[in-house]
Amino acid sequence: MASHFTFIRELEPEWVVAQDLYAFTQKLVQTPSISTHEGDVAALVAEHLTALGFPRVHVSPMGCIIATLGSGNGPTLLYDAHMDTVEAATEAWEHPPFDGVIENGALYGLGAVDMKSALAAMIYGARELLPYQDEIDGTLVLAFVVQEEPCEGLAVRTVIEEDGIRPDYVLVGEPSNMQISRGQRGRVMFKVSVRGKSCHASQPALGQNAIYAASRLVFNVELLADTLLKDPFLGPGTIAVTGIESRGASLNAIPDLCKLYVDRRLTLGETVNGARAQLESMIARENLPATVEITTYEEASYTGLVRTAREAHPAWVLDRAHPLVTALNHTIQTVRGVAPEITHWPFSTDGAYTMGEAGIPTVGFGPGDPNLAHTPREVVRLDDLKSAAHVYAGFAAMMLMPDRMR
Repeated sequence: MASHFTFIRELEPEWVVAQDLYAFTQKLVQTPSISTHEGDVAALVAEHLTALGFPRVHVSPMGCIIATLGSGNGPTLLYDAHMDTVEAATEAWEHPPFDGVIENGALYGLGAVDMKSALAAMIYGARELLPYQDEIDGTLVLAFVVQEEPCEGLAVRTVIEEDGIRPDYVLVGEPSNMQISRGQRGRVMFKVSVRGKSCHASQPALGQNAIYAASRLVFNVELLADTLLKDPFLGPGTIAVTGIESRGASLNAIPDLCKLYVDRRLTLGETVNGARAQLESMIARENLPATVEITTYEEASYTGLVRTAREAHPAWVLDRAHPLVTALNHTIQTVRGVAPEITHWPFSTDGAYTMGEAGIPTVGFGPGDPNLAHTPREVVRLDDLKSAAHVYAGFAAMMLMPDRMR
């Protein structure tokens, strides 16, 4: 422990570079990067990595920025962060979303929490290891991906399956409020198409209103929500109708089609097929002319590359005793002087693919309160930003520099 502590302190001069970290994070926030439009921020990230002296930086066909350092003769640790953000919340922002205001020791703006602060901290944490590259027994990969917000796991899948990166471990930097996340619920998006029969609205009895039929399903979904399985660690599964579309010849016609979009979060013990069967059982019980399908994401990246993904991901949890959790726990305590809480994310992340599908041990740590993501109140404390950079540096050293840690 003493050696690890000493080395982390070696990585912590008076942190003159902290001001550079803050300024770069501010620049990231000031550069819009809505999903599928990440080109400007990707160029900024690639240029900054090169300027800081990272030896190997490239842009993947999908537009992800990938930087690597190390000998390649040992394990590969991948740091994952996404460059895209959602659209700015429509509610009033105290500070404009792209101004990147810094005041009272905090940075405000869209992406400050989700998740440009972690991305910047990963870069500056890895920067502290550049003088020790010859001692890295393995490879540290910084993978800054696109299109995570609309389809988590899509871009990191291409990094692993198409770009030739084969990590042994993954750290996802999604906001965790400086605590450890070791799991998340799964997610599946269903589209339920309910059919009816069209007629003129002046004589509704001649038709079958698809909206009325769909409303019976909505009611059943609401009842189901309170009966779903509960896991002692991840909590309960959830279900919610999040979108409704109808089709009719006009507003004077009875609609012959109504589509419901159902967001289903899966806790441990629940499966995609089981969740689908629950909806199909409702449909059969209500004798509705309806079908259920899992939605598919298919949007071109800013480079023009198109990859499709079925929007269905399993729940996953990394064992609390796993060396990845143990090493991260020790690193955080060394840097911050307090033991972190070991918990889980309330939302879905790229871990849905890395751990949930690919089975690669994955753990999470990042600055920012996850409850502020996708809100007009995104803010990150500068002290947390600096501490996160030290954690990322120290954790990579612990995993990839065993001689230094002895």
